[in-house]
Amino acid sequence: MDRYNFKIVEEKWQKTWDKEKVFSTKVDKSKKKFYCLEMFPYPSGKIHMGHVRNYTIGDVLARFKILQGFNVLHPMGWDSFGMPAENAARQNNLDPKTWTESNIKTMRSQLKKLGLSIDWDKEISTCSDDYYKHQQEFFLDLYDKGLVYRKENYVNWDPVDQTVLANEQVVDGKGWRSGAIVERKKLNQWFFKISKFSEDLLQGLEALNNWPNKVKVMQKNWIGKSFGCEVEFKVESDKPVESIKCYTTRPDTLFGFSFLALSVDHPLAKYYEEDEKFQKFKKECSKTGTTEESIASAAKLGFKTNMIAINPLDKNMKVPVYFANFVLMDYGLGAVFGCPAHDQRDLDFAKKYNLKITPVVKPEKDKDLVINNEAYTGEGFLYNSKFLDGLKVPGESIIKTIEFLEKNDLGKKKTNYRLKDWGISRQRYWGCPIPIAYDENNQAIKIPKNMLPVKLPEIEKLINTGNPLDSEDEWKYFTLNGKKYRRETDTLDTFVDSSWYFLRFCSPLNKDHGFTEEEIDYWMPVDQYIGGVEHAILHLLYSRFFMRALSYKNDNFKLKEPFDGLFTQGMVCHETYKDKKNTWLSPEEVSSEDGKIFFKKDNPSEEVFVGPTESMSKSKKNTIDPESIIKNYGADAVRLFILSDSPPEKDVQWSDQGMIASFKFIQKLWILNSKILQKIKSSDDDNDNKNLTKFTNQLIYKITQNLEKFHYNVIVANLYEMYNFLIKEIEKPVKREILIENYKKILILMSPFIPHFTAECLDNFNQREINWPTALKEELIEEVINFVVQINGKKRALLKVKRDLNESKILKEVKSNAETEKLLQNQKIQKTIFVSNRLINIIL
Repeated sequence: MDRYNFKIVEEKWQKTWDKEKVFSTKVDKSKKKFYCLEMFPYPSGKIHMGHVRNYTIGDVLARFKILQGFNVLHPMGWDSFGMPAENAARQNNLDPKTWTESNIKTMRSQLKKLGLSIDWDKEISTCSDDYYKHQQEFFLDLYDKGLVYRKENYVNWDPVDQTVLANEQVVDGKGWRSGAIVERKKLNQWFFKISKFSEDLLQGLEALNNWPNKVKVMQKNWIGKSFGCEVEFKVESDKPVESIKCYTTRPDTLFGFSFLALSVDHPLAKYYEEDEKFQKFKKECSKTGTTEESIASAAKLGFKTNMIAINPLDKNMKVPVYFANFVLMDYGLGAVFGCPAHDQRDLDFAKKYNLKITPVVKPEKDKDLVINNEAYTGEGFLYNSKFLDGLKVPGESIIKTIEFLEKNDLGKKKTNYRLKDWGISRQRYWGCPIPIAYDENNQAIKIPKNMLPVKLPEIEKLINTGNPLDSEDEWKYFTLNGKKYRRETDTLDTFVDSSWYFLRFCSPLNKDHGFTEEEIDYWMPVDQYIGGVEHAILHLLYSRFFMRALSYKNDNFKLKEPFDGLFTQGMVCHETYKDKKNTWLSPEEVSSEDGKIFFKKDNPSEEVFVGPTESMSKSKKNTIDPESIIKNYGADAVRLFILSDSPPEKDVQWSDQGMIASFKFIQKLWILNSKILQKIKSSDDDNDNKNLTKFTNQLIYKITQNLEKFHYNVIVANLYEMYNFLIKEIEKPVKREILIENYKKILILMSPFIPHFTAECLDNFNQREINWPTALKEELIEEVINFVVQINGKKRALLKVKRDLNESKILKEVKSNAETEKLLQNQKIQKTIFVSNRLINIIL
């Protein structure tokens, strides 16, 4: 018996699918559509196991829906602009385009080896001017709608990548790509007015029933709707300042007020421009960054002014006004009142500058509170608050305080959002050019649409730091209608590129428009979007905004939510290894005989330190090369393993043994296939073999249900169960037609998971046109069931009995059962509670 030669089979079917354009799709209004999309990859060089898992999960679903008769759109593209290409081009003396296109070619070839059901005719790349031409058109449309504007603003500056970062791109005070500590820098920037849609983005989450709740909560928190009060504090000062307005969500703690803090960018800072100490303080603040996270982790710094703020609830309470490094100008009004007893940040600041600490909330009514090193932020009751004493915090206290402030014209109720406008300017070459120019007076003008796309100039070598476009004078300066203009040299944040790519997949060949309305109306929204949870805020929120921006003042575009269903898959993880010099080692550089103690391959006497299992990353070298694994075991075995060990939403641990087991299982299936074919040739039995038909129908039901619920690892277990059943069942008599009919159905059930193998097996039956089988309801009914026996309400036995036995027959079974017979001896049955096909409760 020949072994299964996966290399020949997989190459054969991949060529067949490609040649026959099996997965090519177009609008067909006679069929129900299904748009399946995985987040498109950044072309970094080679695919990794995270890609394999992501695209296999999507491919299983796409193939399932095709078999169910849906018209399935399942495209692939490349998120190909961005800083890594620019950095790699500098390091390797290449231009980013050459580097990127070479990587795309490599990764496309690797992905094709997985046998994905991709419509490659719809492939797109965001660095192609065929793509970004339309992005520039969208930018100008949004500009005309008032959703794009330019202003001077403090930004997060990455000193390594030499570019601006959005707040979402700063992680723990560091650049999300470079890892450099982020600084504050003032620049003229372009912004999308995402804040205009804060409430709509928040309310829209309610309708996203097919999104994970954790993602909706993350977006809700990022939008950050809060109810509070705008309070006006009268000010005593030798400067022309009468009052300072401050937004707060906790006006009920005003009697604990001990300082007022302003942002260094607050308008009142103009009165301190000549103060050298203030300017030094301001420079120190620039090292903090602009995100809430970087500010929270930084040491609290203050600059004391000569202004005094008066508590609006008690004119005798007067406190100093500081400029502080933890106050952001773009949150609220750039001013906060400090209540040290009930806010940890305020407490740290008050202790540093020896300010008064007055508790005004206590957890229990009859017990005062002492504040030492930890602020009390819990619920309780107001005290030390005069006429507000005794109010329950926060249920009564906030509402009553706002009512008092409004009634006395001291403040007004206000809704605020944490979500700020999206800064989209980036100081780099390898991005979409912004279609704006400036005249001799620095006034912005739109590049006329007939001059789009604004293409990037070709630069052979990127040798200078910062933005190379600044020094490309031939490109930067041009004449229009007899006037000289200077192009905008900032390029768009790459998150703009990925905020509408799913629309382009619907109409990738339309050269005149970013999409065709008829195709958008048919394909959108994406029915199932699949990707990592790390994109829960940035990409997903921006995409939701972009749809609203396009539909704003546009009667021809009504789409607001781009993704109907969202699935966030887990990471692929592997152990980490280090040598005695603390240098990371790859799995290929270590060996072990027992799987516990590892040594270096090039120095077998040196023991290796085995670190924790972590998600695969190039920096820690704990990666496995998918191409070599596919070469050694085949794409179907890789697909099977990557889905087998964990639910798709959880992390999966890479295991060489698990990979080998999946490979061996496919070899077993091939042997089973050969035995079945032999049985079909030689069988002349008349036996209907109801067991086989019943099992097949139950398998159809289980796998269909598990596919709908993304329980892919359970399905792999179902396939093992199927093998164990069939290998025994084919030894029994069975009618030839019954065996063929059931085996074909079983092959179709396996086809979304191991498509090459099943295509080869089905080819034996000349079966190219296949459809997902439907389970026969009558075959799902079990003839023998588990029946619960209770005595006086306690479970005492579980009987295997025939379905639909009446009460007297069940009682007969109970009395003859060894377990229950003893319990019923010499006992009088008072009554019974009988539930057909489920349980009997015998009351003694």
